[in-house]
Amino acid sequence: VQLQASGGGLVQAGGSLRLSCAASGRTFRSYVMGWFRQAPGQEREFVAAISWSGVTYHADPVKGRFTISRDNAKDTVYLQMNSLKPEDTAVYYCAAGNTVVASTRSYDYAYWGQGTQVTVSS
Repeated sequence: VQLQASGGGLVQAGGSLRLSCAASGRTFRSYVMGWFRQAPGQEREFVAAISWSGVTYHADPVKGRFTISRDNAKDTVYLQMNSLKPEDTAVYYCAAGNTVVASTRSYDYAYWGQGTQVTVSS
């Protein structure tokens, strides 16, 4: 499956962005989808994941501010980001995996998009 992430940009603290990740090539609805992020000099970290049935899991730093969702008819997963903070600045990656439940572990995801930059100014 091929993944194409979009929607990143520059936003002021407190603002919002919505990231999209369009999938193609295989049956999208059977995959667990995840969002990860990587800031300069830091390791890639889990942000959110959603199972094929719509069960979601969000990392503690973004809980209550970010929401992952998916539209199986459009083969697309979204990450709605509200109340953005400067520490949310990173390259955001979408990923697809074959696990039964939503996973927080990057090695459970076999397919990765190219990343989209999110920059939050203070």
